[in-house]
Amino acid sequence: MTKRFFGTDGIRGRVGNTPITPEFVMHLGYSAGKVLASADRYLSKDERPAVLIGKDTRISGYMLESALQAGLSAAGVDVLLTGPMPTPAVAYLTCALRLQAGIVISASHNPFEDNGIKFFSASGNKLSDTTEDDIEMGLDAPITSMPSAQLGRARRVNDASGRYIEFCKSTFPYHLDLRDIRIVVDCSHGAAYHVAGHVFHELGADVVVIGAQPDGLNINQKCGATHGTTIQKAVRQHHADIGIALDGDGDRLIMSDKNGSLYDGDQLLYIIAKHRQQRKILKGGVIGTLMTNLAIENGFNKLGIPFARANVGDRHVLELIQKKDWELGGEGSGHIICIDKHTTGDGIISALQVLYAMKDSSKSLAELLRGVKLYPQQLINVKIQKGFDFRSIASIKDAQKKAEQDLGNRGRLLLRASGTEPLVRVMVEGESEQKVKYWVEYISNTLRSATKL
Repeated sequence: MTKRFFGTDGIRGRVGNTPITPEFVMHLGYSAGKVLASADRYLSKDERPAVLIGKDTRISGYMLESALQAGLSAAGVDVLLTGPMPTPAVAYLTCALRLQAGIVISASHNPFEDNGIKFFSASGNKLSDTTEDDIEMGLDAPITSMPSAQLGRARRVNDASGRYIEFCKSTFPYHLDLRDIRIVVDCSHGAAYHVAGHVFHELGADVVVIGAQPDGLNINQKCGATHGTTIQKAVRQHHADIGIALDGDGDRLIMSDKNGSLYDGDQLLYIIAKHRQQRKILKGGVIGTLMTNLAIENGFNKLGIPFARANVGDRHVLELIQKKDWELGGEGSGHIICIDKHTTGDGIISALQVLYAMKDSSKSLAELLRGVKLYPQQLINVKIQKGFDFRSIASIKDAQKKAEQDLGNRGRLLLRASGTEPLVRVMVEGESEQKVKYWVEYISNTLRSATKL
């Protein structure tokens, strides 16, 4: 079944435009409530299903939260509200409270004008394709409210942040602490603004928190994981040892060392995996994506660590981790999944795994990455006509063949159709920055000529 609304990470769009309207979201809540209520076999006859709703700090979250609550209540589902809470916190609390599902209102790293809805199952994982299909099918049926006595109730979870803080701390070894480390944490004016600093402080670090004054409009605005210059400047300004920058919903991160050098998800994943291998606790190998830098793959090969690539998106990374029965995976954007610590990507927990490697080895980020230098990488998005089969065009295939022959095993080329827009993403990386620039432009221009746009 082709999905109409669900993408790789829930439903997302511009607020006020379908599907991110109060009418649609209320219907979505109702349909999801009906599906969840009928699917759970562990509820007693008189027990209503219950769903947790968390959100980030966007002003539209108030509106969408109310709409979801109304739809779920009409379906006879109880609602537990956390207020602003990181996406991975909702996944954890859904499991900890033994609920039927968790829902997050967030558009992650997008600007405040966007918002989205993503779901977690009772086990803290993304919903299955089958469940998403069932919810979409229910959107075609009208809302028929349950009798008054069977309507869902709503209540606040007042200790949600405290529970999540303790959970994050529990993933850091008990025999270590973060004393004598000064950390700047950039919360991106997002969902982690009131929890991230406490985690590191309670583990002993001297913490400076920035990006923690959300006003509903400033989420991800020149801060956080998508704007690294802010954490670079803050680390130098506060004479810190480490900088940690999260995104708006707290499920991804980048880091900075005391010199202001930035480290992306690829590099941090390498540090975590290498440390686990040295401690002989690495299970299997590591999952990256089609966009993972070739230098990281080569670095894993030198260490003898198996490496595999999934399609772009943390959902695909998680699926391949589970298929191979490994524990680690991630993306350069900062989504890192440590499946032995959490069911989903978590920026705070991933940062703690990196800090564990640093404390355990008494080495800096630069020292832990010695010998691994990211290859230059360039990405160009080329507009195409809808339905255009670029892979069948002779000139494009010829250009691709020439580039691959020239790059050899010292570079990599990737042509990937966007799943949401009429675009082809052209990515070239290699040891030679000059060759990377030449071939990404050559292939992009070949695509443009073939599409006649």
